[in-house]
Amino acid sequence: MSGGSKRRPTSFDVAERAGVSQPTVSRALSGSPAIAEATRRKVIEAAEALGYFVDERAARLRRGSTGTLAVVVICREGDSAATINPFAYALLGSVCVAASERGFETLVSFQAAPEAFFGHYQEQGRADGLVVIGTTTNQAAWDYFRALDSDGRQVAYWGSPFDELDWVRSDNRAAGRLAVEHLLAAGYRRPCFLGALNTPQVQFTERYEGYAEAMRAAGLEPCLAPTVNAASREEEGRRAARRLIERGDDIDAVFAACDAMALGAMEAFAAADLSVPADMGVMGFDDLLAGRFSRPALTTIAPDPAEAGAALVEAVLDADGAKARSRVPVSLIARGSTARF
Repeated sequence: MSGGSKRRPTSFDVAERAGVSQPTVSRALSGSPAIAEATRRKVIEAAEALGYFVDERAARLRRGSTGTLAVVVICREGDSAATINPFAYALLGSVCVAASERGFETLVSFQAAPEAFFGHYQEQGRADGLVVIGTTTNQAAWDYFRALDSDGRQVAYWGSPFDELDWVRSDNRAAGRLAVEHLLAAGYRRPCFLGALNTPQVQFTERYEGYAEAMRAAGLEPCLAPTVNAASREEEGRRAARRLIERGDDIDAVFAACDAMALGAMEAFAAADLSVPADMGVMGFDDLLAGRFSRPALTTIAPDPAEAGAALVEAVLDADGAKARSRVPVSLIARGSTARF
């Protein structure tokens, strides 16, 4: 061969070495029950000796499957890799693991700018389905993927602001109830919800609804410390906590809509000489790594990322035309920020 290049072995080379026909090689390597085991072993040994590998992608395409699942992570324009919500990375990893366990590879894309939006993986034959996850703060991206939704597309969404899409979400109302039950059991008497309502962040509203339900069940009036848009979730939490302090309400704990807001609130309380957890209990949602190492460590409620990833893959690959409406269970992780006694 010119240039010293080595020719790639073919199934015909395997057939010659094994002393069988090329169709026999194809059937033996595809696991056909029509091939005797002794012949199959002979073919496999010949293939291994020659360094021949079956083109799995071509084989899958012949069977009507790409063997690939596309995953789009929606980011905010201008975000760097370091500023993307760490939970999105945990969820992405879990989706990849769950797909691999089903025998699928993953094709991952991070999308933020309108000129780079793309979701036609299934139509182009590049993937069998699509998982979309990410921040709801990129409204243009969600509008784009909402417009693509149609019958026959295998898609599941995490973080969707639109109820008509095939979403998978945390059991956010259960999270709100768990938060109130935990704070009351810890000795707090006036917990307040810190977050924004009636925004694209549907999950925040759902967490408030669960919180309010549990407060009323305990004979208490719900309280809201509203957040407004800021450069980061931490800053939103800091500003909301400062306003809460200025209001002078008889509040002794906050359940923040997410961990990042809770960490910002903790900073504001510390700056106002309010001790956490003695003067003010603080808890959030997500179980971010930063919360585990804050001082005190942050009490939180979180879904299991592994379960969330598996639910998204199942929603895409096992949909069979049915709408996915799946809730991922949540659990309480009690730490120092609510350990009043």
